[in-house]
Amino acid sequence: MKIHTPLDVPEASKQTYEENYKAITHDVGRLMLFAGDQKIEHLNDDFYGKGIPAEDNDPEHLFKIASQAKIGVFASQLGLIARYGADYKDIPYLVKMNSKSHLIGKDQRDPLSAAWYGVSQVMELKKNAGLNILGIGYTLYLGSDFEPQMLSEAARLIYEAHRHGLLSVVWCYPRGKAVPNEKDAHLIAGAAATAAVLGSDFIKVNPPSQDGKSDASLLQEATQAAGRSGVVCAGGSSATAETFLQGLYDQIHTGGTIGNATGRNIHQKPLGEAVRFANSIFAVTVENKSVKEAMKIYQG
Repeated sequence: MKIHTPLDVPEASKQTYEENYKAITHDVGRLMLFAGDQKIEHLNDDFYGKGIPAEDNDPEHLFKIASQAKIGVFASQLGLIARYGADYKDIPYLVKMNSKSHLIGKDQRDPLSAAWYGVSQVMELKKNAGLNILGIGYTLYLGSDFEPQMLSEAARLIYEAHRHGLLSVVWCYPRGKAVPNEKDAHLIAGAAATAAVLGSDFIKVNPPSQDGKSDASLLQEATQAAGRSGVVCAGGSSATAETFLQGLYDQIHTGGTIGNATGRNIHQKPLGEAVRFANSIFAVTVENKSVKEAMKIYQG
């Protein structure tokens, strides 16, 4: 695996950056990101209700999964990590630097998700608490009226993260009144290229679709446009295990992505099942297993 260490990583932080990159991708260059940032993004919609186990309503459920499953990194907000991190120090963390709820709809105002804190605060927690923090994440809504503010924040945060040897993941979603089709493949490719220009190491996008149907080949434009920045796809709404794993396999082997960022498809399950499913996702993403092999892991 060749690591393209960006030049904004100073010489004193180069070894840290490369060690973090190897850790987050398990030495193969592929990323399995367990997303635990939806407590604000989706409020309680994804954690409480019909078909969702009662234990998912407790934030610690996320940390239990992340501590027991095979993952590359667990993404959550700084406050939640600070609250539970003492009991889960070995989890590889990625701090989500901004978040917003879904209460204000697109018909009311274009989306804005401003940064809550700076990289210095992340580094302070990492040092003082001895946590295994490997990177930062930022959501950018391309096409929003507030795009300039978010672009500027993301650029500064990525630069600061690299100064300390941390990795960066940009959630890059075209969204707002100027965006007629958020799933357009050409637009998603532009979003991936934008995040690459910002200097992000990894880029999370929604899988594109055409005429309402997903097709992994539609990702090829985005993965090429991202260049040396790795593209991963959002897990999306709940799907059957086999459907999800086949889609992931196709995204990697046909679309050219280097992994996934999955939340509700993992945590909306009882602990044992959630761990097995996370391990099956890891098997396809990192261990290069087939869907059939991954399903055996999920089925136990």
